[in-house]
Amino acid sequence: MPRPIRIDFVSDISCPWCIIGLRGLEIALERLGDAVEADIHFQPFELNPAMAPEGENIIEHIGRKYGATPEQSAANRANIRERAASVGFTMAMTDTSRIYNSFDAHRLLHWAGIEGRQTALKHALFDSYFTHGEDISDHDVLIAAAVRAGLDAEQARAILSSDLYATEVREAERLWQGRGIQSVPAIVIDNRYLISGGQPPESFEQALRQIAAEPVQA
Repeated sequence: MPRPIRIDFVSDISCPWCIIGLRGLEIALERLGDAVEADIHFQPFELNPAMAPEGENIIEHIGRKYGATPEQSAANRANIRERAASVGFTMAMTDTSRIYNSFDAHRLLHWAGIEGRQTALKHALFDSYFTHGEDISDHDVLIAAAVRAGLDAEQARAILSSDLYATEVREAERLWQGRGIQSVPAIVIDNRYLISGGQPPESFEQALRQIAAEPVQA
């Protein structure tokens, strides 16, 4: 019988290591086969909650926030592209890429969780942003991603035109920050174990095998 495992994946759409970590986790789960039955919940985290509507150039942003030079930023992006490719994801960030506000994307993800399409929307949003360089604060971009994830366009538009799920997203952000999550991705398993960062599939597989071997706590 598969070992049931709850996975809370705390992340932000604008975080490249989050898609790398997600793909690493998914590959590990594929390798584990019937050993585990994973129930994945995506939890919100905003790396840049005060980001302006027009966004910010990635080089300027990384330089301002982390003190990185353009050369360091380029080297970091090259490393990220290589790591992403190793888990089957196309990362197309360039010198002209921009960082955008992700709050509305998190509101849609909350709704997608209710509709049972959260993983599909998460992937659609990562594709929109990192592979196609689209503005994930733009409502048309978000609606298109929702449709690709199998969600209703008019419902998505109605949510984005209101403040629906804003309170729920803020509360979830506070909850996970209150539990000590200060960087993403943070992968919390069964509310007991924390795996941090965009780990490779092997790391997730090893951790999940160890957890699966333990008795289920009531």
